[in-house]
Amino acid sequence: MSDEEHQFEAAADAGASKTYPQQAGTIRKNGYIVIKARPCKVVEVSTSKTGKHGHAKCHFVAIDIFNGKKLEDIVPSSHNCDVPHVNRTDYQLIDISEDGFVSLLTDNGSTKDDLKLPTDDALLTQIKDGFAEGKDLVVSVMSAMGEEQICSLKDISKV
Repeated sequence: MSDEEHQFEAAADAGASKTYPQQAGTIRKNGYIVIKARPCKVVEVSTSKTGKHGHAKCHFVAIDIFNGKKLEDIVPSSHNCDVPHVNRTDYQLIDISEDGFVSLLTDNGSTKDDLKLPTDDALLTQIKDGFAEGKDLVVSVMSAMGEEQICSLKDISKV
């Protein structure tokens, strides 16, 4: 037996994975899938019959949830695909800074200041115009695989 002291440095996070495995044949339209390391929403699924070499294949057409690009993948239906953990959280908009960052009020009363305005022009215009008019706005923030982006807007002003 040795009397040496061993110290280990943890190089990982608490083990909360950004994705989970799901069998390709069980993923449906409007579900989520990871294609080319990007979280995507499935817009079309087609399954081919088993061929000469055995596997039925699933053909996925999906849209990246953050940049809107169309991606495709073909996977044997019995194999596992990565599915991102996608969360949607609502925050009240407090301020928009000069450099394009937004200040959001969280449920516990603190502020979240690390999000930029969305790149979608229509949503960007709605947010800026509503804020300039002094409306009470709530933004929905979608987060997946370590990325976050404002995806929709609600006006909660009393008329």
